Amino acid sequence: MHRCLFFIFILFFEHSIASVQTNELAPDFTLTDSHGDEISLSGFKGRTVILEWTNHGCPFVARHYDTGNMQEIQKTARSDNAVWISIISSAPGTQGFVSKEKANELTKQRKAFPSSILLDSTGTVGRRYGAKTTPHMYLIDKKGVLRYQGAIDDAGGRGFASKDLSKATNFVKKGLEEIKRNAPVSLNTTKPYGCSIKYKS
Repeated sequence: MHRCLFFIFILFFEHSIASVQTNELAPDFTLTDSHGDEISLSGFKGRTVILEWTNHGCPFVARHYDTGNMQEIQKTARSDNAVWISIISSAPGTQGFVSKEKANELTKQRKAFPSSILLDSTGTVGRRYGAKTTPHMYLIDKKGVLRYQGAIDDAGGRGFASKDLSKATNFVKKGLEEIKRNAPVSLNTTKPYGCSIKYKS
């Protein structure tokens, strides 16, 4: 009986998270940012957009920031006039949930370069995009087409904590370079790794 209930729960959880298709228009959304302003994805049409699902309490996210790896990619994106949106989908009372003020404080402490930090405490946008982990990355081109979704790089798996992230194959940087050249993204979907997103139950 318990085993049956377990599988019913897993089935419900899987169906409660939608998914988005690579090479199709990315779904529009509107969320409040860490300064209290409403931000819509559609407002950035004509610019490349990076979506980064994040949770400051996740060891995987922390390592990407502590090593400066995430900031380096943000700097690259910024130099190409791309928009970097960090999204927090942690529900209130769970790991990663923060106030607007705390989100801004973390950005300052980490010397990060997001264009906006969006708060998705209901998990509506995260579930719509099928975001599963922190980090979970998405690249959207100037026409609003989703060109990449998945892991930040190939450093996941055993031994992550001791890997040199600067030597990993960075899928986000590679995808940005290909989008900039108007070329197809050669690897447009990968399996994300990190902490599971702490969605509202």
